[in-house]
Amino acid sequence: MGEPLWGQLTDVPGFLVGHAHRIGEGRLTGVTVILPPPGTVGSVDVRGGGPGTHETDALDPTTLVPTVDAVVLTGGSAFGLASAHGVQRWCADQGRGFPAGPPDDPTSLLVPIVPAAAIFDLGRGGAGADPAAQPDAELGRLAVLDAAASAGRAVPRGSVGVGAGARMALQTLRGGVGTASVSLPGGVLVGAVVVVNALGSPIDPVTGALFGTAFVPPGRPRPPELAAGEQARAAQPSETGRDRGPGTAATANTTLAVVATNAALDPAQARRTATAAHDGIARGLSPAHTLLDGDTVFTLASGQIPVDLMGLVAVQAAAADAVLLAILDAVLSAG
Repeated sequence: MGEPLWGQLTDVPGFLVGHAHRIGEGRLTGVTVILPPPGTVGSVDVRGGGPGTHETDALDPTTLVPTVDAVVLTGGSAFGLASAHGVQRWCADQGRGFPAGPPDDPTSLLVPIVPAAAIFDLGRGGAGADPAAQPDAELGRLAVLDAAASAGRAVPRGSVGVGAGARMALQTLRGGVGTASVSLPGGVLVGAVVVVNALGSPIDPVTGALFGTAFVPPGRPRPPELAAGEQARAAQPSETGRDRGPGTAATANTTLAVVATNAALDPAQARRTATAAHDGIARGLSPAHTLLDGDTVFTLASGQIPVDLMGLVAVQAAAADAVLLAILDAVLSAG
């Protein structure tokens, strides 16, 4: 598909992204894993009303463990959260995790911290959809193996990994995975990976343009215009979604994002950065953060570059920009 238009999360040194999916024969789902450098601080902010998550309480700034070993974005709704177990086992095998052994040797027992969040893609494999096709521990293991082997590779986008079965605009448009990055003075980088599976639409029904176009930062390329057919399908999602029946378009949503930075953030600052990054979702999709979405943003900070107060503000603003650009990339890469 070529290089991403706005950069990629892996522009942030030490971060890797991998995918695994099941497509065909009644299967349309997948997993995406973000693998950070050891010792990376993490936090999360959940804004959607219908989230499916695993280990997010452990990322509260008031809890014991400040670091994250991997983040899993998965299809399969709550069933797919089992994919995190495969990633956790791989991390343990690699000696990654929170030291939880006895005081004389705390490293003798490691517990990998692997939070996860899920999108709803159940039943999208077609009329013969396999009800057992949800992501599992094995698919999670394949995704983290792909991440571990991905150094130097462009992040695949579109209908891959967790985006394999993604839809948006009340399922009238294909969704998928997108990525982007933003550079700040002093060498600070902020990147994002998103999967768009939203109730809302990325398209302004009045102009036919992408909502996010107006918020692209100065000096960055503007997105190309969508084809007329794509504009028409999503122009009135409240109308086109009415005939889909209960329990389909109305409950099958969520936008997930992972923001990565090489700035030095503590858990509370990472949490506020995740909160700010949600603005990128609101700029790119309408409506956002509904009762029927599980919108969730993780922040990962590897800590290479100290930032002062205004530097922290800049990181938080860049997080919103990176998420917006990644949403635009997902929309343009879908299909």
